[in-house]
Formats: sequence, C-alpha cells, structure tokens
Amino acid sequence: MTLYRSVAGPSVLGVSLGHREVGAADHWILSLDPAPSLACTHLVRTPFPHVAISLVGASASAPASPAPLQTAADEAATGKFGRAVIFPGSRDLTGTLSVGEVLSRSAIDRVEVLGSGPADEALKLDTRDFVRPQFRGGDLVLVTMPAAGGLLVPFETRDPTPCCADHA
Repeated sequence: MTLYRSVAGPSVLGVSLGHREVGAADHWILSLDPAPSLACTHLVRTPFPHVAISLVGASASAPASPAPLQTAADEAATGKFGRAVIFPGSRDLTGTLSVGEVLSRSAIDRVEVLGSGPADEALKLDTRDFVRPQFRGGDLVLVTMPAAGGLLVPFETRDPTPCCADHA
C-alpha cells in the first residue's frame, strides 16, 4: 500500500518529545483527538536515544518539537522507516481473524511468520488486540509467531518482559 509514498510531503508531521520508551509514545499517540490517519514510532539516536513520532492527518494542535529534538522530528517525518501504531483499518484488528481478513481489513501489505516467510491467508491470527506492523521496503509488514492451538500471534506484545528481568 506504500502509505508514506502517497502522503510524503508537508502532510507528514514529525514530532519528537523525548519519549524514552515506545509504550509512552504509543500512549501519547493514542491520546490524540482527533486521531491521525497514520501514526508511527521511530527509534532515533539524535540528540540521544529516544522515540520520535510521525503523524499523517494530524490535528493542528500537535505540539511543536523542542529545538534540540527537531532533527529527530525531521528524520521521523521522512517516513522511510517506522512502527505503525495507528494505520488504516487498525481499529478493526481485534480478536481472532484469518490472515486474509487482516490483509483485507487493513493497510497491512504482508503478514509474515518469524523465520518462515509469508503466512498462509487461511491461518488464524489472535491479534491480542495489539497489532504493530512495521514499514519494510515501503510495505507495511506484520511479523507474527506460532502460538498454541495452531494460531499465530503478533511478534510484538503489549507488555514485553524486560531484558534481564529474571537475573541481576
């Protein structure tokens, strides 16, 4: 679907507010009213490691980035990479759906199984009501992994176990 290519230019707003974690950036994105048509998080290094945000169809009330973070905001606005939080059809991806339904209901171009390639459209995906595809080569790709009962689940989970959580 190449969402960014079709909206590249002044309609893409980069915002960098210094969020240190994607969860905090997600929360900020989901609080926007009205919601943008496309919102992505971007891991950036300048001027320090943090999460920048790109918005398409954003409200004029979106805040300006502080001057030291403007470079990161500009980088996010290029749309060459990103993890989609809000995208066309994202609200319809709840419960258990077939891969074919995910593709027909949303802007996701491909569903892949980690380490195995494209998922069969007949396979069932338990969305866990948390779907975060990533742009890869201009396509929006959802990476999944096998789960119990022959289901697929999104590779990214809402509450991941922090690295080194079980040892000091």
